[in-house]
Amino acid sequence: MKTWSQVAEVQPLATRIITNSIKKDRISHAYLLQGERGTGKGAIALLIAKGLFCPNKSSVEPCNECNNCKRIDSHNHPDVHWIEPDGQSIKIEQVRNLQKEFTYSGLESNQKVYVIKDADTLTVNAANRILKFLEEPSKETTAIMLTENSQSIIPTIRSRCQVIDLKPLHAASFQNQLIEQGMEKNQAVLISALTNNLDEAFRWSGDAWFAEARKLMVQLIEMFTTKPEDVYLFIHSRWVAHFKERQEQEQGLDLLLLAFKDILYFHIGNEDMMVCFTSKDPLVEKAAMSFSQENLVNSLNFVLQAKRKLKQNVQPTLVIEQLALQIQR
Repeated sequence: MKTWSQVAEVQPLATRIITNSIKKDRISHAYLLQGERGTGKGAIALLIAKGLFCPNKSSVEPCNECNNCKRIDSHNHPDVHWIEPDGQSIKIEQVRNLQKEFTYSGLESNQKVYVIKDADTLTVNAANRILKFLEEPSKETTAIMLTENSQSIIPTIRSRCQVIDLKPLHAASFQNQLIEQGMEKNQAVLISALTNNLDEAFRWSGDAWFAEARKLMVQLIEMFTTKPEDVYLFIHSRWVAHFKERQEQEQGLDLLLLAFKDILYFHIGNEDMMVCFTSKDPLVEKAAMSFSQENLVNSLNFVLQAKRKLKQNVQPTLVIEQLALQIQR
């Protein structure tokens, strides 16, 4: 999404709020964009930055052709700073470096923008440092914070930002879009349950890593069902070795979450909602015999707890070990 009109198709309310501010020259000094993956947080951040730097805007729309727009798109504009997690979190050193940059005059204007991706991963010290930054806003400084997990943003930061809630995208329409562009239906059904980002969806579709991740999820469900005594060994020899980075670990848990949902749907006769398996898959029948509905609901809650622990920077191997023990009880 490169224009506000494109963003408006999926996020009409957010677009209206921000573009009205641009028209009135009342851009907030700080935004908190909160929403699931694929809801347009990054695209909106880019458009806000372009709105401040593009010299050739047409009303609220940036030209997307000038040097400023192109450098903002490639994260190379000297007065637009991006902070992303260093490993599992955003650390205080990163915020200190940002503040140091902001003590200097803008290289090309007095305007400066900083974008904090995964703002929920700020350490306590880093969050407090950002808070001080927000409490003393410069007229020419705009902060844009992006998060999927708004509950982890401390209230004092939230209170100093204009909070923009992005609505979840409609999975069925996205699924149809994938099929129309050539993706096989079974693959489209699964991937549309994991992401709403078109580029990401097609990258995963042809990705050997993702294919192996799906295979490992099926094997782990089979282990829980037929060889629970081997689960611990499987996790250490196969699972941990494949899901190395934080985003990969979260994706592994997302696949497990969908798998347990499928088994629950099979239990209650709602097979049309299944995305990982089909109702004729022998493994689903075996799993439905091994797990009661109560077990499945508990397992789903355990996976969600594991996802929260990853967000809180708990050691990933400990998270998956504990999850396995909880599911087996």
